[in-house]
Amino acid sequence: MSTHTESNTVAHDIVDTAVAAGSFTTLVAAVTAAGLGETLKGAGPFTVFAPTDEAFAKLPAGTVENLLKPENKDTLVSILTYHVVPGKVLSSDIAGKALQVKTVQGAEVAIDATNGVTVGGATVVTADIEATNGVIHVIDAVIMPPPAA
Repeated sequence: MSTHTESNTVAHDIVDTAVAAGSFTTLVAAVTAAGLGETLKGAGPFTVFAPTDEAFAKLPAGTVENLLKPENKDTLVSILTYHVVPGKVLSSDIAGKALQVKTVQGAEVAIDATNGVTVGGATVVTADIEATNGVIHVIDAVIMPPPAA
């Protein structure tokens, strides 16, 4: 990625960018518990729809604590990878479109950028936070993958 044409220099990968932002402590803890930290520090590129700490707080009481237990790692991995799309998708790439996009988890998520941007029903509150290995879009809710068939 060339940085000479960009107004800001991107210095951190997705995980370090999320850590530095300070509003994703629950997401970072979940990524760590799921063993996905190294993956999301990898080459990518990845597009991550990142729920804020407030988004995790909207889940029913005890949900996050339950998901962080080792015996629920597979479920946690499924939920987290449902928030990741392969490739770097900027808001300008999808403006005015409504589409289904395959996630790293395997299921498709609905993205609607015809009036603001929603992802699986969650609203993108901040778009296009660039990282060295992709982009983060901040969402206001945790999106759940469809039940396994």
